[in-house]
Amino acid sequence: MQRVTARLVVGLVAAVLSLLAEQCWSDGGGPSLAERVIWAVNAGGESHVDVHGIHFKKDPLEGKLGKASDYGLRLPILRSNPDDQVLYQTERYNEDTFGYEVPIREEGDYILVMKYAEVYFAQSQQKVFDVRLNGHVVVKDLDIFDRVGHSTAHDEIVAFSIRRGKLSVQTEVSTFNGKLTVEFVKGYYDNPKVCALYVMKGTLEDVPKLQPHPGLEKLEEEPEEEEEDSEGGEEGGKKKLPVGVKSRVQSGPRTPNPYAADNSSLMFPILVAFGVFIPTLFCLCRL
Repeated sequence: MQRVTARLVVGLVAAVLSLLAEQCWSDGGGPSLAERVIWAVNAGGESHVDVHGIHFKKDPLEGKLGKASDYGLRLPILRSNPDDQVLYQTERYNEDTFGYEVPIREEGDYILVMKYAEVYFAQSQQKVFDVRLNGHVVVKDLDIFDRVGHSTAHDEIVAFSIRRGKLSVQTEVSTFNGKLTVEFVKGYYDNPKVCALYVMKGTLEDVPKLQPHPGLEKLEEEPEEEEEDSEGGEEGGKKKLPVGVKSRVQSGPRTPNPYAADNSSLMFPILVAFGVFIPTLFCLCRL
C-alpha cells in the first residue's frame, strides 16, 4: 500500500513539474533562441556569434570539399544586421553536389535555416540549384538573384520533425538514422552554394525574420491587374483576362497595309492627262 502511495505521489510531482515547465516556457522563461540551436556553421568563413547569440562554427569542410569564397566582403548586404553581414558575405560552393551532416539525438520539431546572398551574378538564371534533406528535395530551382536581387540577404527556412525513428518533411516521410544530411544539388546553371546554415528546435514562428525588403513588399502588395467587364458583357465591354496572364503589349504602331490605299488618288493623274490630250488632239485636227 505504501509503495502504491509513493508512486502516486511521484507521479503527481512529475505532472506538477511538467505543468510548471510549460507555464515558464509560455511566460518567456524557456530556452533562448541560442539555446535551441543545436548546430550552426558559417560556410566558407570563420566562427561568428550573431546578434541572437547563435554561435556559428568555422566551416568544417575547409580544405576537404568545395571552395570557400569571401568575395562578398567588399559589398554591403541589404536586409541583414550590420553585425551579421559576414554570414552572407562568405560562402562555400562546389562544382558538384555537396553538403553537411548534422547529428540529431532527440525527437521533436526542428527548423533548418539556410542563409544566402548573390554577390557575383547580376541577373537571374545564372545560378540555380536544389536543396535536399536526407534525400527529400525541400527547395527546388533556387535562384537567389531572382528571389531578392543582388547583394541582398535571403533565408530559406524548412520545417521538419523527427519521431519514432522517422523524419517527416513537407508531407514526405523516411527512416532517420540519427544524422540529418543537408545537400546542395548541382543544377544546370553554375554551382550550388550556401553562405551559412543552422538547425534549431522549434517552429517557424521561432525563427528570427530578416529586415523588410521594400522592393519585394511593393510587388507583393500590388494586386493582379485585371480588366473588368462592362455592364454590356464581353460583347459590349473589355474582355476579362485570367489571373496571372498579362495582356500582350504592342511594340509600336501597326505597319500600314500598302494595298489598303484609296484608289481614287491614282485616278487624278489619269484625268489630268485626258484633259490635256483632248484639246491638243482637237487643235491638230484643225490644222
